[in-house]
This record gives sequence, C-alpha cells and structure tokens, in this order.
Amino acid sequence: MSEIPPTPTRPPAFAAAVESVHRASARDALAVTEIPAPNGLAPHALALAGDVVGAAGRPDPDLGTGRFVLLYDEDEPEAWGGPFRVVSFAQAPLETEIALDPFVADVAWSWLVDSLDARGASYDQASGTATKILSTGYGELASHGDGAQLELRASWSPTSTDLAPHIEAWSELICTLAGLPPTVEGVTLLASRRVGRD
Repeated sequence: MSEIPPTPTRPPAFAAAVESVHRASARDALAVTEIPAPNGLAPHALALAGDVVGAAGRPDPDLGTGRFVLLYDEDEPEAWGGPFRVVSFAQAPLETEIALDPFVADVAWSWLVDSLDARGASYDQASGTATKILSTGYGELASHGDGAQLELRASWSPTSTDLAPHIEAWSELICTLAGLPPTVEGVTLLASRRVGRD
C-alpha cells in the first residue's frame, strides 16, 4: 500500500502508524481489508476486517473472523496511557468438546499475548474478555445440532508508531483460533481440529 503523508487532519504520528499498518504482512490464510472506522471513539481511527480464507480460496467469516481498530487521540486519554489504543475482536468456531474445557478462554488470551510478544510489539494496558458460546438448535434448527464459538475481545495501547507487529499478531490470533497451525514458536493448538479448509 502507498505511503500516506501527514495532512492537517492527519497528525504525523497517526500517519506513521497508518503507513506501518499498510506495510504489515498478514498470514496468507487471512484476507484483510480496510473498512470504515467507527465514529466517535477517537479523533482519528483506522479499521480492518480479517476473514479466514476457505477451501474455495475466498474469505469465509464462518471459519474465523476479526476486526482491528486503531484509535489515536493526541490528548492521551488517561485510561489509554498514551495517544494510541487498539481495539480488536477475533472469533472462530470450536468443537463442542473443546468449548467445555474450563481453560479454553485462558488459552485464547495467551495466544494473543504470545503473538504480540513474539513479534516484538510494544504495548501497555492490555485488557480483554474471552467468551465461549455454546448453542443447541431446536425446531427448524434442530438439524444444526450443537455448536460452539470462541470470541476474544481485547484492547491495548501501542507504545510506538510501528503497528505492523500488532497487525501480524492479530492475524496470527484469528488463524490460530480457527484451528490453523500457529507460526509462533511455542504456541500449540487446542486439538487437531480443522475447520472447512480441506
């Protein structure tokens, strides 16, 4: 992607961060696109969507999906501890047996932290929630049977304008949640599950 110069409406630090986002290399198994950023969260924002690529070579959010929003506020909100804040989301289906594991949420959080650390992403103030969603179909949906999803919502404050490692960590997280082999050393899958990519 092309370099975006600072303008009166785009402060130099935010322009540098956006340029580093465009330089990032997401995993081949994830299709990443820029989407409209939410309004009202910060004076400046950039948003990305990521969907796991299915067997047909097309993005398929049912296999795994996520959002990455970069916020910038020169006034440095106290809760952020700096001018930048990342708000992210990742979700993928799970086998029901895995969803019943009491430690699955802890594992999902560790995947995010391990991915950020492995790429040398500098950040503070990390927080988030991991949610297991179990569902059973009834009536017209009874044929769908039982299902499960794992959802991780997280935010953290980057401490430099180099956001490429953050994008790459987020990309890794979505793919790992979707059951694809991790590229970060020391990270293991919950089980040998595959999700519709074969």
